[in-house]
Amino acid sequence: MIVRISEARVRPGRFESFRNMITTAVREFPARYPGLVDHEVLLAPPETLIYVSRWRSEDDLVGYAGENWRDQPVILPGEQEYLVAPLQVRHFTLASLS
Repeated sequence: MIVRISEARVRPGRFESFRNMITTAVREFPARYPGLVDHEVLLAPPETLIYVSRWRSEDDLVGYAGENWRDQPVILPGEQEYLVAPLQVRHFTLASLS
């Protein structure tokens, strides 16, 4: 499993509008991307929104984010107008606890 975290820094006064846009857009992702195991939107108003997605495999993540998934965030249409800086994206794998 690969955990993908995208962090957005939102312009002043635009947080609620951005939150609405993101939650509406990602709501359809499980139906569009079968390799998406789970996802959530984390809020830290007034300026930070984090989208966490968990993917079954690298191939599934490529199907969502493309061949450059490791380095490039997925930017939704109109998203950049809300941001004070480019999206930051990081990836994690799960460590075995046994």
